[in-house]
This record gives sequence, structure tokens and C-alpha cells, in this order.
Amino acid sequence: MSAAMSACAFTAYTPQTFEIAEPSQWYAIHVRARHEKKVADELRGRGIEVLLPLQAQKTRWSDRWKVIEKPLFPCYVFLNAPLVREVRLSVLRLYGALSIVGTHSGPLPIPQREIEAVRRVLAQELTVSSHPYCSVGQRIRVRGGALDGLEGILTEADGEKRMVLSIQTVQRSVSVSINGYEIEPA
Repeated sequence: MSAAMSACAFTAYTPQTFEIAEPSQWYAIHVRARHEKKVADELRGRGIEVLLPLQAQKTRWSDRWKVIEKPLFPCYVFLNAPLVREVRLSVLRLYGALSIVGTHSGPLPIPQREIEAVRRVLAQELTVSSHPYCSVGQRIRVRGGALDGLEGILTEADGEKRMVLSIQTVQRSVSVSINGYEIEPA
């Protein structure tokens, strides 16, 4: 799932520069359709921590079937950096980057727990699927196993219990099967 890093000309900023000015937080960048990997590669090349969750999909081409990796959150790339002026400008100057998700008063940070929940599910290589954004429902917590302590919203589809994980800032969700896991109300 990792993409090759691309080299680019950029004034290097040391981590110490970021820490003095402002603490690192997760932010979402709204990017052009099908530019997620390119923007993520450019950010990695600039030394910025990036999260681009991908899912493998089997796609029919004219002459064969091919497995390709598509973004789990289309049109969004997540970055972990302090948004000092220099970083913000360098991100917005990337080809394909449209904006940093936020309000008129500025970018909105994404809570660390939301990013960590997505990372933990992806690290376990569980089958994850896109899900309509969901903020209302029975909140649950997984007890035991690889997903211990993970919180989300309980749903059921075709007799299968699933947990929906949402990133509120971008109004997107993913779901993962929790059959076989012990759950409790959160």
C-alpha cells in the first residue's frame, strides 16, 4: 500500500521549527479527484507525515481484471504538521491540492483518536469499506482482540455486525466487520 516517494525542490523545514511555532495536528486536504496519491507523494517528499488510506479493488479493464488501490476517502489526504504560514502555503501550492478543510476562521484539526481508529483498522488488514457518513446511532466499544478499545457506531447489514468509524471534519465514514468481537456500549 505504500507509494514511492517523489523528489521535489522544496525548502526543508526541520521538526524543531514546527515544534517551536505550533504543535503538530492532523488536518485534511481537499484535493482534485484522482490526485490523492500524487499529493501524498509530494507531501512525503517534503518531510510531512501523511495518511492516505487505500483499499484494493478488483477492476475490469477491457482485456483483463486488475487489482488497483483506491483511496478510502476520495478527494482527501490527511497530514500531520503544524500549519505555520510556510507549511500552509507550500501545501496549497501543490498541484492538485484545493484547500485545507476548515471554516472561514481557519483549518479544523482532526481529533487524534479518529485518525488512530482508521490506522488501527488498516494495520490489522481487515476488510474495510466506504460507508455513508454516520453520526447518530448506538455508540459501541470493542473489548478484546486486535481492535480493543476502538469506538464507533454499531450497524448491521446482511446479518453482519459492523462498526462505523467517522472522521467528522470531512463528513466521511468507513465500516469494518466486528463479528466475533465482544462489544459494549460506549
